[in-house]
Amino acid sequence: MSADGAKVTVMGAGSWGTAFALVAADAGSQVTLWARRPELAEQINNSHRNTDYFPDLDLPAGIRAVADPAEAMAGADVVVLAVPSQTLRRNLADWRIDPDVILVSLAKGIEEGTGLRMSELITAATGHDPDRLAVVSGPNLAREIVERQPAATVVASASEATAIMVQRACHTRNFRAYTNTDIVGTELGGAAKNVIALAVGAGIGLGYGNNAMASVITRGLAEITRLGIELGAQEHTFAGLAGMGDLVATCMSPLSRNRTFGEQLAKGRSVADIVATTRQVAEGVRTCESLVALADRHGVDMPISYGVAQVIAGQATPEQMISALLARQAKPERT
Repeated sequence: MSADGAKVTVMGAGSWGTAFALVAADAGSQVTLWARRPELAEQINNSHRNTDYFPDLDLPAGIRAVADPAEAMAGADVVVLAVPSQTLRRNLADWRIDPDVILVSLAKGIEEGTGLRMSELITAATGHDPDRLAVVSGPNLAREIVERQPAATVVASASEATAIMVQRACHTRNFRAYTNTDIVGTELGGAAKNVIALAVGAGIGLGYGNNAMASVITRGLAEITRLGIELGAQEHTFAGLAGMGDLVATCMSPLSRNRTFGEQLAKGRSVADIVATTRQVAEGVRTCESLVALADRHGVDMPISYGVAQVIAGQATPEQMISALLARQAKPERT
């Protein structure tokens, strides 16, 4: 690693990839940002702005954008994967990644068909050493991070040394990075909270108040935790930044793509119509079916996630989803 800081390559110039590139540059890392479209890379280099996502905000001048994946990753110490979860496998098949680099996953999802978390997908697709892999998750709304508002995140890795290296590459006065070794809990919290946020958005779109939304968030956390424990996660992870922190931010902020998507569903728009008219990906739409399948495979009850999956599949309306949840049999809270 260079004396001037880690050489960090961020693969993906979407909103979160761009925000993470800014954070890494602020932390003193040497940052290269890969953009799929050459014209976007040229624009970032010339104007220091990503007008696709943040047209009014300047990026650090030190961020170098390129459109060639091999050029972007050449000489990197850390390669950050910032593409959507459902395209990650396809991207990895096209890229040649040095086995010695530290890989960092920003994607929050569960792969369709396989039920794999992103770290599992990465190791399966690349054969990368799990000890040289980290995941980043937390209450990280990209717009606020690019504005350099205070935020915190979790860097999780099976290797404490890897987690600390990534922490140093992205820790700034405004972006506080914590470490842990619970990859399962950190990834599951990041993936499942998007599904719960769709339910919260639907409730907001239907005009329900804060009591109802707080109830959905809390019961959503309970079902995420149940599945996490079954999969081997540490329970306390779900009370932290990658659990409750990310869940609250995603469910309650108007900046949240998943909450906004749920609101639009409640207003009568179809899934296809919303997808066709938005640039950014609402990961929960593609994750809900995989999440429910994973829960079924392990015998875990996840009624909110199941209801969301029915709505996304066109098998229920948001009103019917809420009615079904309210009609469930009363039971003790800690079950």
